[in-house]
Amino acid sequence: MQKSDIQGVLLDLDGTLIDAFEPIVAAMQQTLQEFGLPHMSAKDIRRHTGRGDCSMTSLFGAKKEAATERFIAIHDQSYLDGIKAMDGAEELLDFLRASHLPMAVVTSKGQHRAEAQLNSLGWMHYFGCVVGKLDGRASKPNPEPLLLACKQLGIVPEYAVMVGDGEADVQAAYRAGCYGVGLTHSFDALELELSGANICFKSLNELIGWLK
Repeated sequence: MQKSDIQGVLLDLDGTLIDAFEPIVAAMQQTLQEFGLPHMSAKDIRRHTGRGDCSMTSLFGAKKEAATERFIAIHDQSYLDGIKAMDGAEELLDFLRASHLPMAVVTSKGQHRAEAQLNSLGWMHYFGCVVGKLDGRASKPNPEPLLLACKQLGIVPEYAVMVGDGEADVQAAYRAGCYGVGLTHSFDALELELSGANICFKSLNELIGWLK
């Protein structure tokens, strides 16, 4: 795909636009401790979030249902605390808006949590839609949320760019027929390319330079 053919951009949330991992890591570590499961480092938890919901809940094994409920309860006590924009995030959003490219957030975070975090940063006005996790809606790496976002933006998936920092993001992009852009924050370029990324960057600023 030529850059001039891009009709719109789909963006992952955690690890791509925002750093909201602190409450995720804290909730996961507390849940593991309470359920007598092995401790995990922050780095390993971040990598599991990048592989999708199935990877995260698999950590709980036979205690999956109760532990998942407990994780969500702990996480929801502080998920709006300490949210930080990733370096270059607002610059990217301003650039895409100035370029008249429609944008959507496509995340495996719960719909209302994603919207609340975006509202806390004053970013909702950038996006034509936000596609988050809802009952009955598949999550990445399933392509369904990407295809839904493209439909809501009125763009063709083959001319959409999906930007994310996780394997699930680029796997979903590949399956949806979108152009997958990987950010090497938690996974290296080879890991993301093997998962389906068309191109990888170290930062959002590098991505902006490529788009220009």
